[in-house]
Amino acid sequence: MKTKILSIALAILIVACHQDKQAQLVNLKKQRDALSEQIKTLEDEQAKSDTGKVLGTRVAVTELKPDIFNHFIEVQGKVDGDENINVSAQMGGNVDQIYVKEGDHVTKGQVLAKLDDKVLQKNLVELQTGYDFANSMYEKQKALWDQKIGSEVQYLTAKNSKEGLERRIATLKDQISQMSITSPINGTIEDITIKVGQMLAPGIIAFRVVNFSTIKVVADIAEAYTSQVNDGDQVAVYFPDLKKEVIGKVNFSSKFINPTNRTFSVNVRLAGVDPNIKANMIATLKINDYRSPAALVVPINVVQTDASGSYVAIAERTSKGDVVKKVNVTPGIVYNGLTEIKSGLKKGDRIITTGYLDLENGQAINF
Repeated sequence: MKTKILSIALAILIVACHQDKQAQLVNLKKQRDALSEQIKTLEDEQAKSDTGKVLGTRVAVTELKPDIFNHFIEVQGKVDGDENINVSAQMGGNVDQIYVKEGDHVTKGQVLAKLDDKVLQKNLVELQTGYDFANSMYEKQKALWDQKIGSEVQYLTAKNSKEGLERRIATLKDQISQMSITSPINGTIEDITIKVGQMLAPGIIAFRVVNFSTIKVVADIAEAYTSQVNDGDQVAVYFPDLKKEVIGKVNFSSKFINPTNRTFSVNVRLAGVDPNIKANMIATLKINDYRSPAALVVPINVVQTDASGSYVAIAERTSKGDVVKKVNVTPGIVYNGLTEIKSGLKKGDRIITTGYLDLENGQAINF
């Protein structure tokens, strides 16, 4: 019996606690609703000025003014000398002497190295001895022939022998000259790949000579920009390693599309060479493919879209204050976070640049 009484008492206590929590919850909700009503009333009273004008949503505006607008195509290129030449031997042989070192300035025709030509020189001595004898015989036969002494065959044989040796000597001298490796341009020795005693074959690169009196930046540009990049276009060349930018012009725009990567080549020649610019250094080309001297330009993020198309929110003056006006626009080219507006806006329009999201036509605003 005692156990039954305790169970009933415990149940009554639980029900009482539950009813008490329900009552507390109902009471708190009533207090919340009352506070919300008070807050709304105070906000409505604060939203009116002393003159009765509504103080709307706070925004920031910028007056629209015509300005210069440029669009650039940005591509990565590399530095190359105006003349960047790999020099190789014309004849095969062992390297006998090297006359220059890396960093030396050389002139066109200067001998850079010489291959072993001892065998050719000995052959030249032998031919020269034979030529001296043949020439002597020719002069004697010519003197006799001039006096109508001897036969014409003897004279022509002596003449042919002399002239044949002359041609062989000329050929051998040409071969000997090719044993010397000479610079084809004025420039600087940037690389030497050979050593004394090394066997060198024709076509193997021995020296790299670079003429840095003027330099060029070479880049490949996507086929889509073919009609937009032309000779003479202004280019800003930025060297990220030097943190330096210089201005140049496109001096060559290829008419050939590489079928492998669908690109075409451009060269930008630069004057006034910085000694810190090196061959093969990375450079970013900013090619000015579009320019408008008096464009109406706005930040790209203020151009929004709804069912009617693209629009920009502007601040319009009314008798009750400034309100929002959505103006449909035709955006143009976009570059560096800005877009040119082709139609819809005019000089003097006040563009809402901060707080433009979720605004409605006619909504009161202040700055």
